[in-house]
Amino acid sequence: MNKRTTLLAALAVAGASLVATTPVRADVIAVPGLVYKTGPYAPGGIRLAAGMKDYFDLINAEGGIEGHTITMEECEYGYKTDRGVECYDRTRDNNGGAVVYSPFSTGVTYALIEKAGADKIPMLTMGYGRTSAADGRAFPYVFNFPATYWSQATAVTQYIANQEGGLDNLKGKKIAFIYLDHPYGKEPIPTFDVLAAKYGFSYDKYPVAPKSMTEQKSIWLQIRRSKPDYAVMWGWGAMNSTAIKEAANIKFPMEKFIGNWWSGSEADVLPAGKGGIGYKSATMHGVGDSYPVIKRIRETLYAKGKGNGDEKLIGEVLYNRAVVNAAYVVEAIRGAVKNNGGKRPNGEEVRDAFESLEITDARANELGMGGLLPPVKVTCLDHEGGNPGIKIQQWDGSSFKIVEEWVPAMSDLVRPLVEKDAAAYMAEKGLKARDCG
Repeated sequence: MNKRTTLLAALAVAGASLVATTPVRADVIAVPGLVYKTGPYAPGGIRLAAGMKDYFDLINAEGGIEGHTITMEECEYGYKTDRGVECYDRTRDNNGGAVVYSPFSTGVTYALIEKAGADKIPMLTMGYGRTSAADGRAFPYVFNFPATYWSQATAVTQYIANQEGGLDNLKGKKIAFIYLDHPYGKEPIPTFDVLAAKYGFSYDKYPVAPKSMTEQKSIWLQIRRSKPDYAVMWGWGAMNSTAIKEAANIKFPMEKFIGNWWSGSEADVLPAGKGGIGYKSATMHGVGDSYPVIKRIRETLYAKGKGNGDEKLIGEVLYNRAVVNAAYVVEAIRGAVKNNGGKRPNGEEVRDAFESLEITDARANELGMGGLLPPVKVTCLDHEGGNPGIKIQQWDGSSFKIVEEWVPAMSDLVRPLVEKDAAAYMAEKGLKARDCG
């Protein structure tokens, strides 16, 4: 061994020793951020990362969670599932150990269900991921409130029925379903199959390959020939803006083009210019920047040069969604800290707090989020949190406006599907259902 190699080895040992002996602050709670600020999904990822970090920084500036500071170590994964799992492995044990993850990816969620469960770290997959994780007996560490893809599919169908004068009038209608050819995009298909059979409408599937999201001309030419009554989109990233532009090009009536809640942001409609006016999408929360919590973020962070993104993004759909996500995380951690006698909780204790999380309208008002944060009541049995349904928002050329408040999901149809899929998962994995009491 030469002198240089010997020196490097000695430094490595010294560094390892330093890491091993450096104490972790007892007041720090780790909530790692799996982010994607690069690549074709960056327009959404940038807004989500900024909203999450801004809310955590606001809470820290206002005294933290019962005196504890949140740290959000970011790990860029470009919305690639394998890299998302690597980011999980890289951040899991840092800063005293992660207590919760929000990967903002259905693919990463599926890949981490068993891993995070074994590590006893909960995931909040707010309105994405595996729908049957709503059954906490099978998926104790995954939460998908305030509503799931399947519930959203039924609520969108209900909304279309409302426009047609009732569910009976769906018979004979034709819907074009444009979706990302990815686990996320395919997630609602079994539910649409059930709905189509039950209510007598037909729907044609138009998958969009992740590698060619901006190449949709042939799809929309098919749609023009088919002349569906409505178009429904389950898209993400560059796929959304491309679809809206192509729909405008064929003069598809925008008021009958409805995206899911990951297909309804400013980044999706702005590239279409005036052609995007009238486009609708589902949403799970309020719109705009008029909420007291948004004012506090501006005054506490951005006015002092401490914001985590472009201030123009504040109040946009995906920014608000990330703030809502972060608020749910904070409230669950707050409950876990209180349950733990004021001490920093671990992942299992945060999971327990999620399973007793109840946010009422009154509590949302206390947080400065009345009308923005959907109320939820989570239980061991129901990780979907009470299932309020969806709102419908519409683009007017400058902003989204809510045009229909809470369209209810068809819980009587969705819950049996959830339990059936959860039972199949447990049988496949040789698992026994938890006793939820």
